[in-house]
Amino acid sequence: MNTNFLTTQLLSRGVAEVLPDKDSLATLMDERPIKLYLGIDPTGALLHLGHAVVLRKLQQFADLGHEVILLIGNGTVKIGDPTGRDESRPMLTDKEIEKNWQNWKKQASTILDFSKIKVLHNGDWLDQLNYSDIVKLLAKTTVQQLLERDMFQERLKQGKPIHGHEIIYPLLQGYDSVVMDVDLELGGTDQTFNMMMGRTLQKAYNNHEKWVLTTPIIDGTDGRKMSKSFNNFVALTEEPAQMFGKLMSVKDELIVKYLTLLTDLPIEEIEQIEQQMAQGDNPMTFKKQMAHLITSELHNTKEADQAQVHFEKTVQADQLPSEIPSVLLQQSTVKVLELLQQCQPEQSNAQLKRLCEQGGVKLEPSGQKLDDYSAEVEVKSGQVIKIGKRNYYKITFGQNSK
Repeated sequence: MNTNFLTTQLLSRGVAEVLPDKDSLATLMDERPIKLYLGIDPTGALLHLGHAVVLRKLQQFADLGHEVILLIGNGTVKIGDPTGRDESRPMLTDKEIEKNWQNWKKQASTILDFSKIKVLHNGDWLDQLNYSDIVKLLAKTTVQQLLERDMFQERLKQGKPIHGHEIIYPLLQGYDSVVMDVDLELGGTDQTFNMMMGRTLQKAYNNHEKWVLTTPIIDGTDGRKMSKSFNNFVALTEEPAQMFGKLMSVKDELIVKYLTLLTDLPIEEIEQIEQQMAQGDNPMTFKKQMAHLITSELHNTKEADQAQVHFEKTVQADQLPSEIPSVLLQQSTVKVLELLQQCQPEQSNAQLKRLCEQGGVKLEPSGQKLDDYSAEVEVKSGQVIKIGKRNYYKITFGQNSK
């Protein structure tokens, strides 16, 4: 496959925008390998498919032989970028930052091959800036330019505070481009302002052109922006059966977008799928294909096969799975919320309560709904509690049970 075609694909598929323009960047990439980076502030976030879009794009550049940097914002994270927030986020300690980075790296390893990616930390240079350096940096722009960010404009309208350290965040992030002397920066569309500031500073300090590539924000399983707060996300480290099941719950209109942004299925095949669905073919077939491809890429084909069988048995055929994890209780009478906490300790109480109220908790094989989380229920050894559409737990008792 020729280089021009690969470059065109790289700068088109899974891309929202290339600034200032795509053609000039493509020309440079055909002349030589470029230096690019993705900056992340390690805040301990759970990574999901929304993050996968830009991570996949970063890896694609690395696979084509470009010089790829993953920049850990251990300097900028101490300031706190308000992107997507109405208020400033709290500052983190060095110990918290390192712990969060290791957690982030473990999750991102499902997509990134770190043997092809250089890891740098912007604290190495930002922490060395003195008073004179900061003044010179501030002189490269105006307060009016820094206040152009949408969220700052909203805060001004609402009479909410904008702190000084938040205003200079884009300048410090932009200074990363200057120090690393990069050709390109990747990021989500919510980072466009910050990345364009880096373009301005790269020109001012190094007289060097810098491009910006943004990736789309994807919707979650309920059609809203994928977010932990909406509980509509698919985590990168989700268990295969859970991942497959969640993907099968996405709206039909998201199938093509998920295939385009989150798989390597050829565009021609995706376009054919889109045509077939438009002509009335059952979306279920293509949704299974999408769920299998994504689960395979984040796990492996064998586990994706098993996850599909599990889904078809437990959801489509409404059968109990052959292997069910056990939950150990000490007594046969227990409050519903406590039972759910035993089964899914990683879920918040708010999420578990919401599941109950929505009728998503049942005792099998009777099918009894447990929709009052504060009620007590009497259970027997060997009974199965079903949480949501595809999570089953077999009840067992300890020695002190009655």
